[in-house]
Amino acid sequence: MARLLISAGPTYEPIDAVRFIGNRSSGKVGSSLADYAAAEGWEVRLLLGPNAQVPTDAGVEVIRFGSAQDLEDALAEHLSWCDCLIMAAAVADYRPKPCEVDCDGKRRRTGDDVSIQLESTPDLLAGCSKKAREDQLLVGFALEPADQLEASALRKLAKKDIDLIVANPLETMDSDTIEARLIGNRDHGLDTDISTDGCISKSGFAAWLIQNLTELVETRRATHTNSENSSHASL
Repeated sequence: MARLLISAGPTYEPIDAVRFIGNRSSGKVGSSLADYAAAEGWEVRLLLGPNAQVPTDAGVEVIRFGSAQDLEDALAEHLSWCDCLIMAAAVADYRPKPCEVDCDGKRRRTGDDVSIQLESTPDLLAGCSKKAREDQLLVGFALEPADQLEASALRKLAKKDIDLIVANPLETMDSDTIEARLIGNRDHGLDTDISTDGCISKSGFAAWLIQNLTELVETRRATHTNSENSSHASL
């Protein structure tokens, strides 16, 4: 049985005990993927952000995170468990610097303008790529305006050094439908380039993606097993 690790939903980067920097990610895609994969017999762990849609299948193990740091810690703990990682979470690019955060209290309104210094968050998927085994498949998402989508997806695929990327338009966020393209990293031996047939529901997209990934995961595992067997036979 293949094991699937999915991250989904937004990160909330705290400003104080009440306020945060977040985004509109609903977690619908990640939860739909988790539900479909579980129904197809995968073992599924879902790392799920705050205020995100929860999967309906009781077989999905849900692990909650809040901030980018929480998600980074969860990935470090669970990455080695999986055969495939789908990084569908909308991780904040920036967060308040530690010196700006008051987690014990609430910033009081004074009537004056306020500025908060931000720092860049780490690229979590690129970090996973550096730690991943050869038999694992890593899948990312590129959410960009339609006219920049392909170029951005290819840049991210190379920069993060992952196996596959799902390119989908910015309009997908918080929508019930999605139009996507699955692109493989040729440097990783994957010449995959498949598109959905126009806009489809997010549950339909989950079926489309999991069905395509099932074959790729099985091929990756078989290739790695055959390589190991050949190495042992030559000793």
